[in-house]
Amino acid sequence: MSILDSVKEALTSQPDAKSRPDDGSKGAYWCDDCGVRIRDVDLDGEPVCPDCGEEMRFERSAGRDCAC
Repeated sequence: MSILDSVKEALTSQPDAKSRPDDGSKGAYWCDDCGVRIRDVDLDGEPVCPDCGEEMRFERSAGRDCAC
C-alpha cells in the first residue's frame, strides 16, 4: 500500500459529524485564561473554571461536538 493510499483510507474511514448521536449539547464553556473547555452537557452547576475559579464563557457549536 502506498502512502497516498494510506492517507486516502484514513480520510475516508472517519465518521461523518452528522452521523454522531445527538446528546443535546449546544456548545461548550471556555476559560479564556486557562484554555479549559467543558461541554455544556458535562457541566454540573455554575460555569466556573475548575483550574482558576474564573467565570467561563459559553460558545455555541453548529452540529459538531467541538465549539471551536
